[in-house]
Amino acid sequence: TEIYTLSLHDALPIYELHVKGFTQLHPDVPPELRGTYAGLAHPATIEYLTSLGITAVELLPIHQFVSEPALQRRGKANYWGYNSIGFFAPHEAYSSRHGNQVREFKSMVRALHAAGLEVILDVVYNHTAEAGPDGPILSFRGIDNGAYYRLADDKSRYVDYTGCGNTFDPRRPFPLQLITDSLRYWITEMHVDGFRFDLASALARSLHDVDKLSSFFDTIHQDPVISQVKLIAEPWDVGAGGYQVGEFPPLWTEWNGKYRDTVRSFWSSGDNGVRDLAYRLTGSSDLYGDDGRLPIASINFVTAHDGFTLRDLVS
Repeated sequence: TEIYTLSLHDALPIYELHVKGFTQLHPDVPPELRGTYAGLAHPATIEYLTSLGITAVELLPIHQFVSEPALQRRGKANYWGYNSIGFFAPHEAYSSRHGNQVREFKSMVRALHAAGLEVILDVVYNHTAEAGPDGPILSFRGIDNGAYYRLADDKSRYVDYTGCGNTFDPRRPFPLQLITDSLRYWITEMHVDGFRFDLASALARSLHDVDKLSSFFDTIHQDPVISQVKLIAEPWDVGAGGYQVGEFPPLWTEWNGKYRDTVRSFWSSGDNGVRDLAYRLTGSSDLYGDDGRLPIASINFVTAHDGFTLRDLVS
């Protein structure tokens, strides 16, 4: 399968969006298509995106997900979608017609490609919607709990590097194969151009520490399909030693949290002077240069789906 992809030198900027929220109130998108893959593929939506001068859209999670029981009990729902349970299925609720999500997703990708826009998926392989010991049994826990999750010494509990109750375990063969099969599916069948890996440090932990020589990295690097697309890490998790900005291996780019923090700090108060700001604006060689990585390893951002919008941040 031919992979439609721009070089990293040309792939700027990337525009993060939520399939439902981005199109939900667009006045030029027909009401029946708002909040759907078809709405994102609508000419009015694409015209707006291309007018921004972007080269790629990064979609917040579109793997099938469910809302946490605690939210459901309060009459609420998981909006962002970081609670996956189906690594091969486009989220059904984003389809304009029941059961049409695969066909509609493919049509959306074709429309965005025709407009010169790449499609990057924000993927959540670090945990699943089965959550902690009291969470629902939806899939992997009922198939083979110990094979798919990192268990504590007390086997009734989970090691939780994600803050979501469990940690998927790609050190083991079946979870690792599941992740790589899923990635290949989205590349070869759905024709996406890259991935942003949520809490990527959790995927690269060996015994406890984040390991640049882990089986996860080795398998990705050696795969003839996955290694050819854009690989973007959120280079941290919530465990000890999980903040790994600047430490991911070649082929990977990283969300540069230090760029975000430095720019915010300088913008709001002028703290730390211009030294750190200069490093950030010139490619963060202090983070990437020691490994021979180029400035394209740094994905610079100031705000994203976590925390305040840019308007709220400076108001």
